[in-house]
Amino acid sequence: MLTGRESLVRLIGKRRRSLPNRHSFLSAPTPNSLNFEVNDGDNDPSPHDSSKFSDDLSVSRKKKKRRLTQTTLLQWSGSKQSEDDSLLIHTHQSILERSDSICCKLDYDDGSSSEEVLKTVTLDEANGDAAIQTLIVGRKFSDVQDLETGAKICLLRHPENIKDPNAIKVLYADSGLSETLLGYLPKDVSQCLSPLIDEYDLNFEGIITSVPKNPSEAVPIKVVCDKMTSDGWKENESAGEDFKLLWEKVLQVVEHQMQFPPKTTRYQLNFSVLVQEVLRSCSHLFTADEKTFLESFPSLSEDSQRLFIRLYTRKGPWFRLSNISYPEVSDSFQALKDLTVRGFMTSVKDPNDLNDQMMKEITELLNVTELRDILSMNKVFSRGSRKRDLITSLCSYYNDGTRMNIGTMILERTGLCAKISSTAETLMWRVERLFFLNGEQDLSSFVLLDLGIIKYPTYKCIDSEHIFSDRIKLLAYEEAIEVAQLMDESLDSEDSQTVLKCIMIAETRISSSSSESAVLAPFNCFTAPWVYSKMVLLGVSFLENQKRYNQAVYLLRRLLSCFNCDGRRGYWTVRLSTDLEHMGRPNESLSVAEQGLLDPWVRAGSRIALQRRILRLAKPPRRWKTPTFPNLIDNKIPEVTIQGRSLNCEVGMKNRFYGEDGEQCGVEQLALQYYNGEGGGGWQGIHTESSIWLTIFALLLWDILFSDVAGVFQTRFQTSPLDLETESFYLTRKEAIESQLEKVANGMAEEILIISYETHRGTACRGVAWERFSLEELRAAVACVGGNCVASLCRYLAQDYRSWCSGMPDLLLWRFKENGYEGEAKLVEVKSEKDRLSEQQRAWLLLLMDSGFNVEICKVRPCV
Repeated sequence: MLTGRESLVRLIGKRRRSLPNRHSFLSAPTPNSLNFEVNDGDNDPSPHDSSKFSDDLSVSRKKKKRRLTQTTLLQWSGSKQSEDDSLLIHTHQSILERSDSICCKLDYDDGSSSEEVLKTVTLDEANGDAAIQTLIVGRKFSDVQDLETGAKICLLRHPENIKDPNAIKVLYADSGLSETLLGYLPKDVSQCLSPLIDEYDLNFEGIITSVPKNPSEAVPIKVVCDKMTSDGWKENESAGEDFKLLWEKVLQVVEHQMQFPPKTTRYQLNFSVLVQEVLRSCSHLFTADEKTFLESFPSLSEDSQRLFIRLYTRKGPWFRLSNISYPEVSDSFQALKDLTVRGFMTSVKDPNDLNDQMMKEITELLNVTELRDILSMNKVFSRGSRKRDLITSLCSYYNDGTRMNIGTMILERTGLCAKISSTAETLMWRVERLFFLNGEQDLSSFVLLDLGIIKYPTYKCIDSEHIFSDRIKLLAYEEAIEVAQLMDESLDSEDSQTVLKCIMIAETRISSSSSESAVLAPFNCFTAPWVYSKMVLLGVSFLENQKRYNQAVYLLRRLLSCFNCDGRRGYWTVRLSTDLEHMGRPNESLSVAEQGLLDPWVRAGSRIALQRRILRLAKPPRRWKTPTFPNLIDNKIPEVTIQGRSLNCEVGMKNRFYGEDGEQCGVEQLALQYYNGEGGGGWQGIHTESSIWLTIFALLLWDILFSDVAGVFQTRFQTSPLDLETESFYLTRKEAIESQLEKVANGMAEEILIISYETHRGTACRGVAWERFSLEELRAAVACVGGNCVASLCRYLAQDYRSWCSGMPDLLLWRFKENGYEGEAKLVEVKSEKDRLSEQQRAWLLLLMDSGFNVEICKVRPCV
């Protein structure tokens, strides 16, 4: 894969846009500073006219076509079949509860009138007791299918429930049926109500107020407590503050629950939260018409809302109405009609409405049999039998001027087709971006949280300046991502003409970054110039693969001139020096390397790479005095060589060996077996690379990572502060970091680690690999490495996480002395015979040696 391709793909995200500005990008004249041979007059350059890629240019991200099914992650609940949405509310934590814990205030007003919202706290006129209205969920666990309105019920705590220790069962109140389970209270209600029942011995009884038609739906109920009145607790008029707070929380949760009636599905609620939060915090980024459009969504019918969300989360772009079937959508046709009238979707059933692009997209909906049938009726020969070949043949026939009734034949087979409208697609893409601040997360993140599959840290979202101060900057950022997506798709289709056009566009637009602030703030990655810099770097790799070094050098100089304060300057400088040498300009290459060492932003492996280049190039007559770099000359890294029976030693393949137990293994496992034996010193060890140290860093500095700093936490779905990879992370928290590292150096690392591990276990945090390392392994690491060394390593990560978060040695080895309390550790980089250290790995080894670590290189050679 081209250097920078993976980073660009992450930036674009999982959801691809429809690229509405593709035509303008390709047709607009662009300054050609690179002297590319690009056909600007062609609005859609053909890949067949493009210059051929070199054989070793593997630019395509090979993917298997995903088979579309009706079941999506919105339906998934841990089994192959979808469970009732009301069960989700019972079995999993509410996203709204979690938002309370991180102080993200939301407006839950869905625009319903007071008559539409059920009254949640009423006074029973017969006995004066305070009654609350709630629901029975989890009906699948009940054997009772037929319920009656007015049937008496009671509540019973179920602390033995393995899924929820706060669970509250709903049973028949009749003595003869008191053991009959009807279901459970919703989890968010039982979480607040169970402490009251346990602490104050409250008993609740009530009735079923209505019975839904669908037996799996939530059942509305009203329950009362004989100790509660509208004024408080009967037995103690001066109830404690704790009791009052718990009771108020119950009323709040029940009130919110009834604002969203039982028919409101969980994904509808999540979607509503997403839109409301963005409109609340980023209203200045939308026009009045856009805000009106988004605010109109809750006024749609329930079926229309559900259908839109379902289709929006599917691949598309077009869908056959005959294939749309969701159990919670009672009338898909009417829902689609309403969505079309309101502008959320567009549909087509008239062949005259088809244009070339629509026809090409709708043809994808046909199956192989239908395609063959149409081709056969029109006597069109296809060169292949795969669906892609059949579609190509059909589209070619459609475009050759003899259209016949192809459009009619297609729509006769597909029936009514629909897709998300361009307006809705653009706005919802923007809403998701503004909510999650990346392209990797989407509505499925809510589902993973609701299901308990992922748990996010607790932190406060402290308001500061907006990431996008005005609409102009947001639109520029969105346009940059569009160009990036166009470039990525062109690389997939091997359309080098469009790739070159995208490089030219990016190169002309990074100059505006010269007036931007230094890359210290966490928000700089949300600017258009930053996105274009990613594309330019990918363009450098693209040109280097084609050996067009002159143009690659021009782009690298542009990057270095436009981004004066950027952690990527080191890599750019190394590439520039290397490409100049490829061009036969060693003197200039040497000068670039020497100037790079004076740059404070050139660090870690890039700095080592430039030093090694200077040592190689700075020989008479270029330089009469040989430069000296103490870290490369004085610090010789210890080496040890072991032998193993090789299974394969082919170039470009990962070497495999036979281990001491006769089983196949890699070089790292073979080295572990060697060090574990008597000849290697009897070490215990694990293959960790950087993972264990990033885990230890996060656990030791957890409270600092998620401390109250303005602006670094913008959403509830973050696993690290936005400024972690910037200079400001350490500078803003310097006092707290140094205080914590002083405790670590003084021998408290193991204690801090244990407390942090047990408190936050399972919580998602950047760098933490809960599944890879046990607490015992983490304790052994910090105990045997020593407090001073651990503190030094954490300090480097805190000061420059971006530069040092990768490249650490493969193995961590430790062994305890006879007393069982003191120990020692060793870090080992393992290399096969034909492998060599990267500059980043060399930089880490030298840094660790300077910090007092015991390090070693283990070279594995095959037996002769």
